[in-house]
Amino acid sequence: MNYQNTIAFARDLDQQDSLQHFRAQFFIPPVNGRDSIYLCGNSLGLQPKTARAAVEQEFLDWQNLGVEGHFHGTNPWLHYHQYLEEKEARLVGAKNTEVVVMNNLTTNLHLMLVSFFQPTTDRYKIITEAGAFPSDQYALETQVKYHGLDPEEAIIELTPRPGEYTLHPDDILATIREHGHQLALIMMGGINYYTGQVFDMAAITKAGHEAGAYVGFDLAHAAGNILLNLHDWQVDFAVWCTYKYLNSGPGGVSGTFVHEKHGNNPKLPRYGGWWGHNQEERFQMRKGFKPMPGAAGWQLSNASIFPMAIHKASLDIFDAATMPALRRKSEMLTGYLEYLINDMAAPKEIIEIITPTEPDRRGCQLSLLVHQQGRQVFDRLTQAGVILDWREPNVIRVAPTPLYNTFEDVYLFAEILRQSLAV
Repeated sequence: MNYQNTIAFARDLDQQDSLQHFRAQFFIPPVNGRDSIYLCGNSLGLQPKTARAAVEQEFLDWQNLGVEGHFHGTNPWLHYHQYLEEKEARLVGAKNTEVVVMNNLTTNLHLMLVSFFQPTTDRYKIITEAGAFPSDQYALETQVKYHGLDPEEAIIELTPRPGEYTLHPDDILATIREHGHQLALIMMGGINYYTGQVFDMAAITKAGHEAGAYVGFDLAHAAGNILLNLHDWQVDFAVWCTYKYLNSGPGGVSGTFVHEKHGNNPKLPRYGGWWGHNQEERFQMRKGFKPMPGAAGWQLSNASIFPMAIHKASLDIFDAATMPALRRKSEMLTGYLEYLINDMAAPKEIIEIITPTEPDRRGCQLSLLVHQQGRQVFDRLTQAGVILDWREPNVIRVAPTPLYNTFEDVYLFAEILRQSLAV
């Protein structure tokens, strides 16, 4: 598209946007008495206006039914995770039985590592990206130590080439081949949270399987952001949070994917809990764990109804908008943001975009490396009513999300950024 650096052009794009009405379904935080320019959905998504009513319904059932809400509520709690399966599966390109919503992201990651990191004398190494989100780093480090291994030896970190910020796809595959005979697991983000780089999950999974390793992904920054096809890619497992792009509230529940080839294997090691036990026998209270088929067999405790109700409300919005349509708009929004920043012609010694330029190698986030007075620039943006994310030492993450951000948002942000940089 031939973008133009005018507010009239931005408003014209908004008028043509078939998804423009979804913005009205969210609360936009006010700053200085007017709507903020909220470009922080990669950290915490906005509140759907339907969320309060969704939770209130569960409060009413608790109020009026007590424990009978498990069986006779509007959405009987006994089966609550099943109400989310179909729409959750569509989000990540999975079969219904391959997904389950439960717990929080890092808890689910540990549960997956119990099953999919089974080191042997010959195969004990894990490949991940350097600079992965800290929670992933800590999970891998402690799991490796739990097995009596040295993280410095067992964990192989993929690092960019000197002077670069993102990984070359060929370098990832070459590292997999190099360590293939010792490789037990590849576990990395679907999108790197810091740079915004999207990894080729299909190619990584194929290479990992050819090497004889399991392959899993943390999709915290990918679910609800890019198109995913976990089943077809043959990914072994994945986990994601729901409070970023999926707009399901701070500390919201997590999604988990287990490919059906593993979900239907009751012999695969795992931790057991009564909500993952065969539901036909669950209330017989007998010894002997028999996992439910599919991802549901990794559940531990009964569902967290109130956060899941918020997530259910958000999933309804995603299902109405559809991920293909959201992704098309996202590519245009991010492309316009990139164009406007480049149009400033600011020297790289002041600011540069470290996110890949190719649309298929990024989601809706651009990471801006501010070399001079980065924190002061961020503070000026905040004071001007822009809500963004700062990451040490000098990166501002900007995420125009297609459900509620507009092209005018992007244009106004770029103007404020230009003024804040004094370019």
